[in-house]
Amino acid sequence: MKDRTFSPSECLHSVSIPAFCVIAQGSKEVLLGSDRYQYDPMHYLLGTVELPIASRILEASPEQPFLSLRLDLDPTLVGSVMLEAGYPSAQRGASVKAIDVSLLDANLLDATVRFVRLLDSPTEAHVLAPLIKREIIYRLLVGEQGNRLRQIAVLGGYTHHIARAVERLRKDFNQPLRIEDIARELGMSVSGFHHHFKSVTAMSPLQFQKQLRLQEARRLMLGQNLDAISAAYRVGYDDASHFNREYKRLFGAPPMRDVERLREAALETASSI
Repeated sequence: MKDRTFSPSECLHSVSIPAFCVIAQGSKEVLLGSDRYQYDPMHYLLGTVELPIASRILEASPEQPFLSLRLDLDPTLVGSVMLEAGYPSAQRGASVKAIDVSLLDANLLDATVRFVRLLDSPTEAHVLAPLIKREIIYRLLVGEQGNRLRQIAVLGGYTHHIARAVERLRKDFNQPLRIEDIARELGMSVSGFHHHFKSVTAMSPLQFQKQLRLQEARRLMLGQNLDAISAAYRVGYDDASHFNREYKRLFGAPPMRDVERLREAALETASSI
């Protein structure tokens, strides 16, 4: 997926997916829990687990717009490239961060440029894009972040266990959080689960669930015109005051004021096009 933006942005809250992200022009910052990751045309960002993140474009202008590419990563395809290359599996006992930034080396840059050029040639892309995508994955596997990428294709590793926990939390985000049940299903102790979850996601399971709930509440108020109390109960909050406090802490304003601000910004953007 390509992105073109003409001005710096405020923090945008979303859920990341496993992906390889590069920038052709400008720079961007991604926030995961208390960790910050900044990248530019000299660096790439690799994400390996679905996580609630915040991101903002730091450098962009009409003369030099922010230009980027996101290549989504399929664990099955990663595993296929690993087998074909005879590349060793990741260490099963390790837990690694879900997001990191590394220097974009010449070989990876070359493959990425060739992939981008195909976006304007659909006929050639049908044949060549899958091949170049495999090459990009191979370059990532043999690069600085190779062990992290291999984790998404390895069954049984701690990172894979945490990815399963993340999937469950995303599915049941509006239900009471039962850490003991999740840890038991993964064959982990409660303390071990907490440790590895935070190592991978940079936040505790409770913080993770909280961000999912607040992002969904924001979506419901914007997309379905729900009021704050209805949205709070829909995503699992029993106390509207507690919801309002946590919402303001994450998004910088009370729920309805934040939604009004977002709608006004959308109208301004639409009128300027």
